[in-house]
Amino acid sequence: MLGTVMRRLTLACSLLLLSCGGGEPAPESADSLRRLSSERLAQLEGSADIPGLQAPVEILRDEYGVAHIYAQNQHDLFFAQGYVAAQDRLYQIEIWRRTGAGELAEVFGPDYVDRDRIARLVRYRGDLDAEWASYGPQSRQIAEAFTSGVNAWVDAHRDRLPVEFELLDFEPGRWKAEDVLLRIAGLLMVRNISQEIARAEMVAKLGVEMTEKYFPTDPVVSLKPDPDLDLAGIDAAVTAAYREAVSIPELEQAQGSNNWVVAGRLSETGSPLLASDPHRPVILPSLRYLVHLNAPGWNVIGSGEPALPGVAIGHNERIGWGFTIVQYDLADLFIEQLNPANPDEYRVGEGFQPFEVEKETVAVRGGEPVEVELRFSRRGPIIWSDPAGGRVAALRWAGQEPGTAGYLGSLALDQAQNWDGFVTAMRAWKVPSENIVYADVDGHIGWIPAGLLPIRQGWRGLLPMPGWKDEYQWTGFRTVDQLPRIADPAQGYVATANHNIRPKDYPYDLGFDWSNPYRFRRIDEVLAAGEKFSIADFQKLQHDETSLPARALVGMLGELPEGGAAAEARAMLADWDLVLDKDSAAAALFELWVRKLPGKYVMSQVPPAAQGLVERNLMTPELIAGLARISDSERRLVLLETLDEAWQEARKLLGEQSSGWRWGALHNIEFRHPLANTAARRQVFNVGPFERGGDANTPNATPGPGFSQSSGASYRHILDVSDWDRSVYTSTPGQSGMPGSPHYADLAPRWAGHEYQPLPFSRQAVEAATQHKLVLQPAP
Repeated sequence: MLGTVMRRLTLACSLLLLSCGGGEPAPESADSLRRLSSERLAQLEGSADIPGLQAPVEILRDEYGVAHIYAQNQHDLFFAQGYVAAQDRLYQIEIWRRTGAGELAEVFGPDYVDRDRIARLVRYRGDLDAEWASYGPQSRQIAEAFTSGVNAWVDAHRDRLPVEFELLDFEPGRWKAEDVLLRIAGLLMVRNISQEIARAEMVAKLGVEMTEKYFPTDPVVSLKPDPDLDLAGIDAAVTAAYREAVSIPELEQAQGSNNWVVAGRLSETGSPLLASDPHRPVILPSLRYLVHLNAPGWNVIGSGEPALPGVAIGHNERIGWGFTIVQYDLADLFIEQLNPANPDEYRVGEGFQPFEVEKETVAVRGGEPVEVELRFSRRGPIIWSDPAGGRVAALRWAGQEPGTAGYLGSLALDQAQNWDGFVTAMRAWKVPSENIVYADVDGHIGWIPAGLLPIRQGWRGLLPMPGWKDEYQWTGFRTVDQLPRIADPAQGYVATANHNIRPKDYPYDLGFDWSNPYRFRRIDEVLAAGEKFSIADFQKLQHDETSLPARALVGMLGELPEGGAAAEARAMLADWDLVLDKDSAAAALFELWVRKLPGKYVMSQVPPAAQGLVERNLMTPELIAGLARISDSERRLVLLETLDEAWQEARKLLGEQSSGWRWGALHNIEFRHPLANTAARRQVFNVGPFERGGDANTPNATPGPGFSQSSGASYRHILDVSDWDRSVYTSTPGQSGMPGSPHYADLAPRWAGHEYQPLPFSRQAVEAATQHKLVLQPAP
């Protein structure tokens, strides 16, 4: 208690620059924040006595702060992984734990009570023995070791916690093995519910025909609303609390990813090359954390979630792999009817049954604890209530099944030694659903889209359905052996980019809501045209900014008459190479133009009352197809008016002289710390901004609201199977989440400049790259 009081007094004196003998407090300064941050940096050299270890552990840090952990047994390996994760990312993983456990209101106040309620609703409530067994026979011991390592670092450094704990005046909680089983990490990757809601709103307001026209499924199938379910009033408000709970605070979620692998006959080395760049929110600290784990039975390197044991994406001594999300339909929304005579009951068939109810207490900062009621129907947790309408919404999703904690399936993958072992590991992989490409030292390549895919008999899950009808049930799950796969393809390569991966002759539904196909088509275009690829070629392709939508849209301008108001704009785009380079004037013009096209197109085709709804849900492929479908005169009018408007906006935003326009002058990214709410904090905590090229539809994907990038490839790797030490990666903004660390932001300018770092793997290469060595000793 005294230590806590002294730390708070020190914080007050340091940040507010109080004279302890009196005087007025001054605003916190950047210098005081830097000093406080630097005082809390982790020990990287020498030795430390740590209770809980069984034998000494070596932690070698390379010049970019990546920890290479050498342990003598499995327990100590994962104990040390938890320890170094806490060294570098304690505040981040503590917020992650609280997000999943429903304990944010204890730190952030009453506004977070509903988030906590939703998080508690989606916790796993099944058999824990079955849950642990799903991840492998040693998974519980691994999780116990990992969380013990986190606790060990906290116990040894309670007087030097990261500065965020001081600023928010709270302390980290005690970690337990079950914390790695929290479902939020997997749930935030499930997007199907939002698509169901969007379709329901469109069907209710526009009808089935117009919905199918402007919001088609892929593959195209007919929508079949249940006639006994009124979709009116089912809109984004239904999932407001759910969406808030599964998001990272203050960040808009987005997802994508690219990966590909080529066989040895298509590489300069004669062995496979594999590239992967998972796209997630690009934030500070990064969602990705690199680590190298070496102990008897383990030798794996790559990146993963800092709050979880193992390596999610990387390679071991024999195989390498990479991820993209495969957009299986993993969730359904069911509307339950309340009993008019008793709102504690819901309809099942022609009768009613009571909700299952749990009551929990949520601690609230600055207020009294709040009791929350958690209700469940037979479908799942109730995430929305409409008492006036006599209905509620229940969530059914794959994460209610054993073995569906996000990314824990990587523990089996980390130890796979060949294709058969890889397939076995994929049988244990359930959430999130991933396209996983594969390469091994024997020259084999392949792809498996792994995940727990529900089976729906006679319905497709495209719209919310009535929960009281038994015909809308999940009757099981497709096994990995029933899903598509490719081993050693004749064409010599495999690529995925969140596109529709369903083979033409495949007999089962996989999903209907995929990412735009342009990133995949561009990657496939390059791979199909090449003969011998190098690491440098893959680096170039990972940062490719060629726009296939621009190829289609600019091509339409050729039909316009000469001259006119948009003549200068047409000339600029006609001479453009279609690359969204940050230094390109034409790229800036195109991006302004393409933002204006949907609204003008919709205005020309859709009744006024429906225009806003259609425009919000119109995807680029449907825009391009729609423009091609309308009459020549209508299309010319839309193209001319929007192009002229874009030209005028470019002059306003970028200057009168078009020769000075640059896409990067509009398009940028800044890494913003969640607590950077003062000028001093922004100066110390934030990183950037950096100018960016590309957009959402280029392999170098840089999407975000307005002109800012908020999502993309925060991590990339290229694996050279002929010599693992030649593998390279990019990451951003840095390995450490500790302001003041030399590795807090050292990778950001390299990432923005398309520069890669080596990924040393052999002991010789690791030692050659080592900058710091820390030996953890068992405490006497």
